[in-house]
Amino acid sequence: MKEKGRKVIAQNRRARHDYTILDTYEAGVALMGTEVKSLREGRASMADAFANIDDGEVWLRGLHIPEYLRGSWTNHAPRRSRKLLLHRSEIDRLYGKIREGGLTLVPLSLYFNDGKVKCEIALARGKRDYDKRQDMAKRDADREMQRAIGRAAKGRARSMR
Repeated sequence: MKEKGRKVIAQNRRARHDYTILDTYEAGVALMGTEVKSLREGRASMADAFANIDDGEVWLRGLHIPEYLRGSWTNHAPRRSRKLLLHRSEIDRLYGKIREGGLTLVPLSLYFNDGKVKCEIALARGKRDYDKRQDMAKRDADREMQRAIGRAAKGRARSMR
């Protein structure tokens, strides 16, 4: 039976904290059979993962997919480089923007989309410390504002009785 929809395997939470995301792309991932089986069990870590372009091909490096437990001598190397599958025009566009300077490719998430493993990569610019502090302050202010709205709504609901 074929799977439908999107099932997230792993996310790179650190990426949105450390980088400003400018554009996102969905790429297929060239994998071995035991890697897919390990991913179906939900086992992967994107903590140190990054993407780069070598000789006109996009590679995902540092992604940790543990060995398949019931695998044999055909098991894969957990941290091997994996090729990302993108259209030539997308690769050329990414290469041009990265070469301009200051931008990098960051993997955001790894997921199954209709039974196929996909990786969401982003064209991103690194944040400085003051940018991170501003983002945290904005997030705290938004959270406090939502709490105040919630408290006000609850107060009105009680007074209407």
